[in-house]
Amino acid sequence: MNAPFPASAGAEFVRDDYVPAADYISREFLELEKARLWPRAWQMACREEEIPKVGDYYTYDIADDSIVVVRTAPDQIRAYHNVCPHRGRRLTGGCGHTARFHCRFHGWQWDLAGNNTLVVDRDDWAGALSDEDVALTAVRVETWSGWVYVNMDPDCAPLADWLAPAKAMLDPFDLGGLRYQWRKSTILPCNWKVALEAFNEGYHVQTTHRQMLEYMDDVTVSHEHGRHAMFAYWKALPIGSGSRRIGGPLRDDIRPGILAYMEDMAATLNAGSSVRAVHAARRVMQEVPEGKTPVEVLTAFAGFIREDAERSGAGFPPITPQEIYAAGIDWHLFPNQIMLQSPTGLLGYRARPNGDDPDSCIWDVYSLQRYPPGEAPAVEQQWSQDHADEGFWGRILCQDYQNMGDIQRGMKSRGFAGSRPNPVQERAVSNFHRALHDFLAEA
Repeated sequence: MNAPFPASAGAEFVRDDYVPAADYISREFLELEKARLWPRAWQMACREEEIPKVGDYYTYDIADDSIVVVRTAPDQIRAYHNVCPHRGRRLTGGCGHTARFHCRFHGWQWDLAGNNTLVVDRDDWAGALSDEDVALTAVRVETWSGWVYVNMDPDCAPLADWLAPAKAMLDPFDLGGLRYQWRKSTILPCNWKVALEAFNEGYHVQTTHRQMLEYMDDVTVSHEHGRHAMFAYWKALPIGSGSRRIGGPLRDDIRPGILAYMEDMAATLNAGSSVRAVHAARRVMQEVPEGKTPVEVLTAFAGFIREDAERSGAGFPPITPQEIYAAGIDWHLFPNQIMLQSPTGLLGYRARPNGDDPDSCIWDVYSLQRYPPGEAPAVEQQWSQDHADEGFWGRILCQDYQNMGDIQRGMKSRGFAGSRPNPVQERAVSNFHRALHDFLAEA
């Protein structure tokens, strides 16, 4: 049972099969998150490749806070509260390149190390301003697997401790060797947790993405790992078999199903290693004879993906089949990062509150791939407000987005006391809220 919660938040205890509605719709709960979660949690701000050169910066906004992450040396990244200590103006927005930070209100300036280099008419203060008074306030920053994380708590534990035990299970994938394929963002009409939770469970596939049942068995298991959680298809039939939900038996030949699945994913999502997987699935149809067992077919399929990655010069991490299996398919890293990882690609999500509105969130989606050295594309972040635009988002994400607003509105019904997560397939959802309540109660 999670720690007690302030009564003013309207929160009850979280169970494996129950999450209170107040977690999603209460403004008081949002204020508690602003006061106790975001200032103390490690959060993914950007990828290192977004700030490759000295002077490149990225602005990470979270609730009322803004943090600027900047590369100060080829091997050093720093972060600061994005605010002028004079009159409070924000210094940066978005991303860019600079030799110094400059306040456009009164002209104060700072070097990349956060030291003030100019206070206009500083003598007017008659020595009352110390160098510490006018320096930018540093924020803790660390990196892992190509991501840059920030924490506003100067006394926080190291990032490696925060990510444990997920880090040990994900490190063999060499996610730091991946690079952006595309990056997309929008504003969704729902709480940030509603958006996030649509992507940390596979239980919704049988209704929201029902077309996928023709070539995949969607039954999942979900496991918590401390604050973090994951799900896997450990109990599902081999990919290409179709789902037991639609009454089909295990297919003797899973090769056509594998090809249909990979082609559909490439056409409707185009993320991670989908294109490389299509090539491997076509080789399976051409080079693996009918009559082979599912294990033989899947072993060949995985081998073709690896061969293609190595032949192209992209490389393949030194990961074992056992490590791939144990890591499952999807990880939720507390509080607001989700990834669907593979040795050659990744689909990632991040959700953030949108100001003081519990019914709105900033939503970021990105795809990473493994490229040969020097061949990764230059990728700009794209924005869209049309959540039904399949040409921009692809069919899969549009199917997910169609649920968001109706979930948020439905949770405000007098007939809805709280969510009832599936304790087997949606355990990541309840674990997230238990961890969130515990973390908020610690402050």
